[in-house]
Amino acid sequence: MTVPQKLVLASASPRRIELLQQAGIEPDRLLPAELDETPLRAEHPRSLAKRLSRSKAETALEMLQKEGAPTDAFILAADTVVSVGRRILPKAEVSDEAAYCLRLLSGRSHRVYTGVCMINPAGKVRQRLVETRVRFKRLSSEELEAYLASGEWRGKAGGYAVQGLAGSFVVKIVGSYTNIVGLPLQETIGLLAADGYKVLANWRAGAKV
Repeated sequence: MTVPQKLVLASASPRRIELLQQAGIEPDRLLPAELDETPLRAEHPRSLAKRLSRSKAETALEMLQKEGAPTDAFILAADTVVSVGRRILPKAEVSDEAAYCLRLLSGRSHRVYTGVCMINPAGKVRQRLVETRVRFKRLSSEELEAYLASGEWRGKAGGYAVQGLAGSFVVKIVGSYTNIVGLPLQETIGLLAADGYKVLANWRAGAKV
């Protein structure tokens, strides 16, 4: 008899959930971790993405252990960081932060890093770091004001959501599009499959998730 596999997503991000569903995967449980995401002094953007994704996965595992729940699930976590050079942009929570980000990104290239961390049922930690380069057109004052008014930037790394209105700002992408959205699918699926998670099971069953 086949034992059902379980996947715990250490996030409540609708974007990450939708991306997993796009790949035919429905998380069995969401366990978002509340962490201090402040960069360490002189921390590189890629190091921050890796550190936070691992911390989120390990925190989710600790939460399961404290509950006394079985820890035989695959635990998946991710963190996305937007940077210009070594300058890490905030996850905008107020319009001033979003305006700062968008003015900085206007007419120039930036990088999006997503750290993906998985802890398998045996407790092994696996990580990937994915980098995508993005170039924005020069934004007019009218475009900037309208985007800020939309509120779409709220809680987004770098102050924008590429899958929404801000997609019209993008001139060029080099690398993974889903990485910019928040979860690089090809690398995430590869990470799960390499450790035995049956990614294609729902595909073969024709399941709709």
